[in-house]
Amino acid sequence: MSSTKDFFLFCSGVDRTTLDQVPSDENKYLGIGGTIFFTGVLAFFSAAYACYTIFDSYLLATAFGVIWGLMIFNLDRYIVSSMKSDRGFFKNFLLATPRIAMAVLLALVISKPLELKIFEKEIDAELIVMEQETYKEQEDRIQARYTDLINTNVAEANEWKSVIAEKTAARDAADAAALAEADGSGGSGIRNMGPIYRAKRAIADEAQAELDATTAQLQPQIDEKTSRVAELRATIAEEVTALDRGTYGGMAARIEALERLSRRSEAVQLAVLFVTLLFIAIETAPIFTKLIAPRSPYDYLMAEHEQRYAVTAEESMTERAGKLKNRIRYQTEVGVYQTTADITAKKVEIDQKLRRYREELGEPGLGMG
Repeated sequence: MSSTKDFFLFCSGVDRTTLDQVPSDENKYLGIGGTIFFTGVLAFFSAAYACYTIFDSYLLATAFGVIWGLMIFNLDRYIVSSMKSDRGFFKNFLLATPRIAMAVLLALVISKPLELKIFEKEIDAELIVMEQETYKEQEDRIQARYTDLINTNVAEANEWKSVIAEKTAARDAADAAALAEADGSGGSGIRNMGPIYRAKRAIADEAQAELDATTAQLQPQIDEKTSRVAELRATIAEEVTALDRGTYGGMAARIEALERLSRRSEAVQLAVLFVTLLFIAIETAPIFTKLIAPRSPYDYLMAEHEQRYAVTAEESMTERAGKLKNRIRYQTEVGVYQTTADITAKKVEIDQKLRRYREELGEPGLGMG
């Protein structure tokens, strides 16, 4: 029990020497330490699941989860231990605002992979729909590349087929007219194969010859266009078959699936919101605990301890600053006095040299005078 208590107190970032003097605050920091520890545990599971989704490896997922969990644990521990309880709620809240923002950001990062795990079954069902939509979109893009070319070939083949169809209809009409003239069911109404029949028969034969010539000219082109369309459709089928049908379910796809579910279902949207708020509450709980809790004996001892060091440091710095100022003043005044004395001595020396020089120059001049 003692080792567990020591561990949770370590997690809270409390100073044990100071806390031992005020055991009444021990439960408070045990609770804070436990919250920080379990936040790190949740961060481990969150990162491990996210890494496993990406790399599909238990070893990498465990290693990354441990690193991420320790990082979040250390960051939370620093955020909470760096908060100082001062006088006044609003002043404390203002000082805690950056820490609260950081805690909210961490909560959002930690909660997202766990949300994906919580709604895994619903997400897997949505991923099937998204996969089908993706494959359909890929197939549509492939078909769109060949649609214009296929339509052009089909249109040209149909145009030539319509020409043959017109010639065939004209031939059939001429045959029918000749036959009606022969059996008396049409034309002159007289059953015979006289000059009128022969004239109509000649027209029918001419239409047949024209049909044969047109068919001989256009049918190869129609066959070529039909073959070309079949080749293009075979190419489309090959490219569709060659599409990558790998596993569709990466991290980004799962996040998108959860977003689609949230947009369609108000229940899922509320559930995701509540999970996110839960993690935000867990992550910010230690900060708000220290923020709203009254100033405890531990806070007073820590403030006294820090003030003692601050006063001692201020006195030491002031003393050193005074000594430095006096030393600078001493060196400055001594230097000025020394420089003045040197200048005076140098002037006396120069005056003496000038006097002797003038005396030496003046003796010959007096003799000449």
